[in-house]
Amino acid sequence: MNEFALQITNGCKKSDIEEEYIEAFDNLEKIDAIKEDKDGLLRLSSLYRIGELYISKDGTGFVESILKSEIDLLIEPENLKGSKRGDLVVAKRIIAKRGRVSGKIILTAKKAFLYNLAYINIDESKNFSILNLRTNEPLSAWMGGLDLKTLKSGTVLKIDVDNDEVKEILGNIDDPKIDEKISLILYDREDEFPVSCLEQASTTPLEVDGDEYLNRIDLRNLDFCTIDPVTAKDFDDAIYFDTDNFILYVAIADVSYYVDYFSPIDMEAKKRGFTTYLPHKAFPMLPRELSENVCSLKPRVDRLAFVSKVTLDRNSLTSKSEEFFEAVIHSKHRFNYDEVDKLIETNGTEASEVVKRLWTNLSKLYDITKSLRAKRLKNGFDFRTEEMKLSIDKNHLLKSTQIETGTPSHSLIEECMLLANQASAKKATGEEWIFRIHEPPQMSKLEELLSELATIGLFVDDYKDSPSLIRAIQKEAVNLGLENEVDSMIIKSLKQASYAPQNLGHFGLGFTHYSHFTSPIRRYSDLILHRLIKTQLNSDSKEREYLLRNISPLCARVSELERKTTKCEWDFRDRKFARWAAAHKDEIFEAEIIEIQDNNAKAVLKTDISGVVVNVKNDGLLLFERVQVSIYEANIAMAMIMAKVVQKLSKDPMEF
Repeated sequence: MNEFALQITNGCKKSDIEEEYIEAFDNLEKIDAIKEDKDGLLRLSSLYRIGELYISKDGTGFVESILKSEIDLLIEPENLKGSKRGDLVVAKRIIAKRGRVSGKIILTAKKAFLYNLAYINIDESKNFSILNLRTNEPLSAWMGGLDLKTLKSGTVLKIDVDNDEVKEILGNIDDPKIDEKISLILYDREDEFPVSCLEQASTTPLEVDGDEYLNRIDLRNLDFCTIDPVTAKDFDDAIYFDTDNFILYVAIADVSYYVDYFSPIDMEAKKRGFTTYLPHKAFPMLPRELSENVCSLKPRVDRLAFVSKVTLDRNSLTSKSEEFFEAVIHSKHRFNYDEVDKLIETNGTEASEVVKRLWTNLSKLYDITKSLRAKRLKNGFDFRTEEMKLSIDKNHLLKSTQIETGTPSHSLIEECMLLANQASAKKATGEEWIFRIHEPPQMSKLEELLSELATIGLFVDDYKDSPSLIRAIQKEAVNLGLENEVDSMIIKSLKQASYAPQNLGHFGLGFTHYSHFTSPIRRYSDLILHRLIKTQLNSDSKEREYLLRNISPLCARVSELERKTTKCEWDFRDRKFARWAAAHKDEIFEAEIIEIQDNNAKAVLKTDISGVVVNVKNDGLLLFERVQVSIYEANIAMAMIMAKVVQKLSKDPMEF
């Protein structure tokens, strides 16, 4: 859901409109499509509709309504005014031609894509074509002073969507280094920062002297530490547990202190929304001068932090009180996950003196987090998901993959972050906020899943609601030895988590209140939340009114950017898998069927390279059936792998 659409539908001030939409807003004002309401807010007139454009196969368009009370607006082909699928458009209602609400497009507020990515394809018969990298469909292009037919097959082009002009030749699809460029451009992810951001970052101090911040609470005497992956460069969070008083301190990088509203860094962070992580490189939301330096909670240096202080009941482990404040901390040690796992295993007997002292508190906190996790899973769920880590060699080819599963150290830090995130959501006090929500699944979706699982002999009869059905399915999956596979299918049937101004709870975690507070270095949503909480602490009603007036479009923006970031990361992964498959054509692999469609199926290969999924023809295949497949096509441009089933290894998936 687009932020600008929400703003002019719900009402806003012109000063709230982002720069990229100002021209569209001005044009709407010129045609008197914007009206002022009794509260002094500007809204789109009821004669007009703003929404995303969908175009059917027959060329008819539909403008999707952002209000549940309205049906989508039909747009005849002659009234599309050159707008394309996915564009954000404004349409004016007209007399219905097909007996339903119709309209004609008067304005494109935002194009779905500014550029098309395409590649030159010269087939075996020397036929020349330019194929869209998003759809694999032919398109037209031209370039001043160059005949495109002279370029090599596989040449990748960046093409202006308005006039089909080639703006840049990016390289060739055969070069593995181009995967990064393709994935970033496809999903509007940025690499380099604008000069204005870099200039602002260069003026940010590299060091912090805690003695200069007399208005902050000084926590430098407390034994804070960080726990992160060994490869981490930015440290969002540090923890300390007061064992005497059962108080957990979660210190978070105070990004909002360094990043002012509407500053170049703030505008760029809002545009990016999230840090994008590719296997070989991170594309940060903030310039590295902040994300990896002054904002990062490095060990043995003073740092500014925004702290969540949670006092726990010794018996029930419920939160007795929660407090937020600005502080100065001095982290005593940087732990990595492997190091903490070793401490848990040996109880710190092999550690240095400094680490032993820190472990005295951490070990007690670990015991508490184990109890917290067990308590949480009575309402929430533990889905057995595996995170795939890819390793890329110097030639940008896939070298290896590694399955990363949660360990005790992950659980320790996760439960601490969950407590802080819950506490931050409770600050909403009944008003709109920026919540992290996960809505309950539709029972019909889960019953469809149950019908599919019945084909492999997994049956559930006794359930009363969606949580009890999921738990029953998981129990039966364990009995069949298919817990990982079935959990993946359950996750696909659930709704996506997102950001919302209203509290709808978090189904997966089993929480009634939840927000994202703990990662403002890499998530803009957390920066918004920090600013909101500080308006409470500082009694800043003006800033608070601005944030809450725009909280719906802000939630829409970060939800959309989160999806783009994830898709970019997945796209890059799939391109590396496709390149690997291209080098293994005609080879035979054992595989497992993981998804059945009408005429097609998906299978995951059983190789040293984990996670490679191939598309096969559904010729009487069964879910989770073991087969042998042979790769016959690896389309690197579309990041797709096609294979054929050579042999079925088990007719009954229950056999394995």
